[in-house]
Amino acid sequence: MNVIPAQEIKRRGIAALDDIIAKGDVHIIRNNQPQYVVMSEVRYQELVSEANEAYLARVRASLEDVKAGRIKQFASADELLKALDAEVD
Repeated sequence: MNVIPAQEIKRRGIAALDDIIAKGDVHIIRNNQPQYVVMSEVRYQELVSEANEAYLARVRASLEDVKAGRIKQFASADELLKALDAEVD
């Protein structure tokens, strides 16, 4: 994990991140605790793309469940809660 103290950024400015960010995401430490993560634009776009792909995969799986009849419908929220309670027991 790449880390840098917030004080170093305060002292040197954003240039303090230039060398370390080339090695990967940077955790900024403030009050001896990780507070922030800085990443390159490329890495950020990768994360956004992966999150979108995962979302679409979940939607596709849900649609397949609907098509295959693997869903249950309930007339009310109370009915749903009772069914959920019954599964726990």
